[in-house]
Amino acid sequence: MDLFSISDDFWIDLGVTLLKIGFMLAVTVGFFAPILTWVERKQSAIMQDRIGANRADIMGFTALGLFHIMADGLKMFTKEDFIPQGANKFLHTLSPIIALVPAILTFAVVPFGGKYELWGYQVNLVISDLDVGLLFVFAIASLATYGYVVAGWSSNNNWSLLGSMRTASQMVSYEVTMGLTIIGVLMVYGTMQLDEIGAAQENFWRWGVFLQPLGFLMFLTASIAENKRIPFDNPEAESELVAGYFTEYSGLKFGMFFMAEFIEMVTIGAIVTILFFGGWHIPFVETQDIIDTFNFSWLGPSFANLIAMGIHVGVFFAKVCFFIFIQMTIRWTLPRFRYDQIMKLGWKILLPLSLVNVVVTGIVIMALK
Repeated sequence: MDLFSISDDFWIDLGVTLLKIGFMLAVTVGFFAPILTWVERKQSAIMQDRIGANRADIMGFTALGLFHIMADGLKMFTKEDFIPQGANKFLHTLSPIIALVPAILTFAVVPFGGKYELWGYQVNLVISDLDVGLLFVFAIASLATYGYVVAGWSSNNNWSLLGSMRTASQMVSYEVTMGLTIIGVLMVYGTMQLDEIGAAQENFWRWGVFLQPLGFLMFLTASIAENKRIPFDNPEAESELVAGYFTEYSGLKFGMFFMAEFIEMVTIGAIVTILFFGGWHIPFVETQDIIDTFNFSWLGPSFANLIAMGIHVGVFFAKVCFFIFIQMTIRWTLPRFRYDQIMKLGWKILLPLSLVNVVVTGIVIMALK
């Protein structure tokens, strides 16, 4: 192919796509993943009436404990990469990558804004606008299970193996419920395209939380269980299994498991925001209202669209931060469930409720039509 024969639109599309990829990597891996290690410590300290992370400093300046982020990174880079005797070295090394990569890949189809007309070019704030975007999220996210299972098996440690077995059974159990809870959302909005679901919620009263309140509660619960956070942290269960599937991990490999867990928190917040909380929309404020407000004669409509885009991106990530706060609050509030309680909740309570939700949603839609 002659590079000079490629149209200008191709290079513009390529440049915009690379910018969106870079932005999402910077936000998720560069900002949220490290900052949440500090948030977890600081929020727990506030809730427990402690000072929290405040030891790391530069010339006596602690920056509210933010230097612990750099200290943690430095420690993981310099720590020994230990592989126990009898472990499968290849799989032991590969499993953290299998756990981390799907958490990042899911953001390829997560829209963080709408569509905007900038100087004759339409910008859609999603990296890949797939027709089956929601299905892609579930398909890719489920691959992380293999990373955790392989980690426990390849470590040649009984506690690790028990943790990986718990991970597999728990994630399989709650993926069924999580998949069924979004069926109601698909029935209401009639699409699996995440940007269309977000765009359909421009009207405040069409937010998914109003149309599918039970689905929202079940989806959030199942998502936290999928991420193995308290009160569903039995696969790790320090008081029972030392550290579960990553007992035999140290250094950067441990850091990758750690990072995957925090990125999955951001993923949960983003998906819940798109499906149930209006995506990037502001309550009672339509996109055209923002554009009209900033469409001054000396700026033009393109600048107005650019301002609307910036506002929407800020609103979207503000909602994501709110749901991260909710997950952190649950983590430091509730005790760990027993394993039989987790299985009972998934199979005997949430699964029947999700089926009932689908049936009731179908009846209501048919009645309204």
